[in-house]
Amino acid sequence: MPKDIRLHGMVGDHTEYFVTVVGNDAYQRFFFNIVQDDDQLRIFSPGNEMIISPAGIRYHGNGGYFCEYMFGVDQPSADLAKPEIINRLVMYGAHANAAGSVSFSEETSGEETYDTIFFEGNAVCNYFFFVNSPLLSRSVKSQQKELVRRLGKNIKRSAAVGDERDDVLISEFFPLLNDDSAQLFVIKLVNRYHREYRDLFRSYYFRNKKISDDDFNRLVAVATAHNIDRYQQERIRIDSMYRSPANKRIVDEYRNILLTCNSKGEISNIDNARLTRLKTLSVRNKIPGALFYTLDEMLKNGRNLKHDQESYYIAETREILEGIFFREMQIESHIDRDDMLKLILAKKMAMENRDHGFDQLMLDASRACDEKIRDGADSSLMDGFSYVITYLDRFDTVSNLINQLAFMENVRVSEEMLRSLMEHKAAFDNLHPNCFHALFIRELFANTYLGNFGRRKVRALMDGLAVIEANRFTIEELHQELIGIDQEERISIVLLEHARDRIRNFYSRFSTKADKEALRREVVEELKTKKYINADIPDRLFNETVFTINKEAMYLHSLLPQIIAERNVGLREDFLENSGLDRFYVEELEREYYEKNDLDIEDLYQIRKGLY
Repeated sequence: MPKDIRLHGMVGDHTEYFVTVVGNDAYQRFFFNIVQDDDQLRIFSPGNEMIISPAGIRYHGNGGYFCEYMFGVDQPSADLAKPEIINRLVMYGAHANAAGSVSFSEETSGEETYDTIFFEGNAVCNYFFFVNSPLLSRSVKSQQKELVRRLGKNIKRSAAVGDERDDVLISEFFPLLNDDSAQLFVIKLVNRYHREYRDLFRSYYFRNKKISDDDFNRLVAVATAHNIDRYQQERIRIDSMYRSPANKRIVDEYRNILLTCNSKGEISNIDNARLTRLKTLSVRNKIPGALFYTLDEMLKNGRNLKHDQESYYIAETREILEGIFFREMQIESHIDRDDMLKLILAKKMAMENRDHGFDQLMLDASRACDEKIRDGADSSLMDGFSYVITYLDRFDTVSNLINQLAFMENVRVSEEMLRSLMEHKAAFDNLHPNCFHALFIRELFANTYLGNFGRRKVRALMDGLAVIEANRFTIEELHQELIGIDQEERISIVLLEHARDRIRNFYSRFSTKADKEALRREVVEELKTKKYINADIPDRLFNETVFTINKEAMYLHSLLPQIIAERNVGLREDFLENSGLDRFYVEELEREYYEKNDLDIEDLYQIRKGLY
């Protein structure tokens, strides 16, 4: 039976190391020494060595390092196309060529600083390893090939790496050496500051999928105290948000669709519809857009629709930018309102189609301006381009705010945000009368996924802005009105959840007035105890909740089985249009029903095709 010995210690004030040596005779071998004058730990076996010092690590011999992929890091296309590959593996002396194949060299020595290790690898935990075995070849190059063949597949797929389960990891890896006399050396490095920040962020985010102002201030305090740079903070936050189970399901489905599109070389209409639906759902579920943008960037072949010719909005953008910036003598002075509106509409179309051609044209235009100025053109040339960028930034800001207000729950809008929105609205309406409504509101109200509270908030916003412009309302009054709707939405959500649980467990029938009153008393008391509310619940809100639960039960027990049996898209759409239930809410009920009854989720997608 193989035995293991572990050394544990600190190097510097925030890097923690765990050295584990596994082998049948591990207890009978010297494998480390400490150089006290230099504060170094040396781990070694015949032909292999790793030195852990305050400045970083030095290594020589066979082996390499591995870590769990953080979401959003660059991955080889071969890894990205296989969802089961979750870990990064780098072998010393390995080099990948343009064709994707890997070659090895005899030169495997190297050194790394801790900043580099936690920057290029995982921000929190990274592993290094080497092997001593008389069965391995004499050549280091050949040893590396043999180790990849024996351990590589398992290392790249093991969940024990991300879980930091060293015991499980060792039990998986050591038997693969097929040598009872071998020793496996595994060195784990942990950045304690990054781990503290990650664990704190996860505890806040996983609790309610948002970061409150107080929570954010605590995170800032930790990052400041430990001098964690902004890039590391961002990648830790994005990776943590991705690992929320609800987020991961949606993002992984988005990735899988893009991978399928990659293999086909195009995005079909139904694939496009699914991607759009997932994007909309991500806003409702408070999933950061960065998760999707990252996938779009990594899966370059899958992010654009396959076109026989250039899209009209891209052609129009190219014409405006090339004509004004590249060909006209007075480039910097002629971007009029009509041109600006065309560019905004082109950006809007490109976003809806996930077509990054527009962004590429903007980058080309920016580069051309820089080159012309470098070659002697008037620096005011950049002013015209800055005018374009300013309006496009306005579009992004307003679009994000309106979509959050429409599709996300518990969105906090400040008075300052409303004042900025007033300024943006004036700027867009200056391009064309009622431009703001046409760009951001008209299609939104036609969106079948717009829920009741989202509709109320957007309508209140637009009505409020209109009367503020007429000097019959104030920013403060509009802010209070939106807060009131938000508070009612919060109560409605927790009321529905608790009333449904109470009915399932205690009130299988609640048709009488006495049953309803008892239900109401118990739910109100429970919500007050949990401090979700501090006052009674309005009759209207309670009655709407009970009515919603009744409609939910009717759909699940009567209509949905019939819809599935008959594949009756019309009956489903009729219920969605007339029930008053949010489409997101109904789709979640359907998903739970399919999972509970072990049905093929693909059949549900086929039924929903009538929507597209």
